[in-house]
Amino acid sequence: MQLIDILKKKNMVIKEIPKWGTYYRGKWKETFAKHLSRDEQKSIYLTDHEGFSGYLWHLFSYNKTEYLEGNDAEEAFNRIAKDNCIIFYQHSDEVISLMNAKKLTSDDVKEEMDIYVIDKEFNWTYVVTHETGYCGPYFCSTEHL
Repeated sequence: MQLIDILKKKNMVIKEIPKWGTYYRGKWKETFAKHLSRDEQKSIYLTDHEGFSGYLWHLFSYNKTEYLEGNDAEEAFNRIAKDNCIIFYQHSDEVISLMNAKKLTSDDVKEEMDIYVIDKEFNWTYVVTHETGYCGPYFCSTEHL
């Protein structure tokens, strides 16, 4: 994985956690989309439904919460204090835990698709979509929810 190499070069402590993607996607949804009813979540395809692949980042593209997008999102992510972070993907159960992530920037994950970065306390999230340039990247803080 190219991302792992990028992170190692920045002296981050990396722990790969297989099979935890479902847990983190669920916790992300509980944290950032808790204000939406099940029907609202279905209507924006927040998760897989009736053969359609869902995306957690639809929370932003359907304007269902406050967020920053594009350069503003990148700048917010680059400014926010990062020590311990979690990285997970929309369509993979692989998770990466990072310690000493102070040097993590938007450039490090810009080539990834449908990737979610969160702090361990779920205070904020940074998301790079497979449609970046059209949708995303996004930054959201629970402070504003």
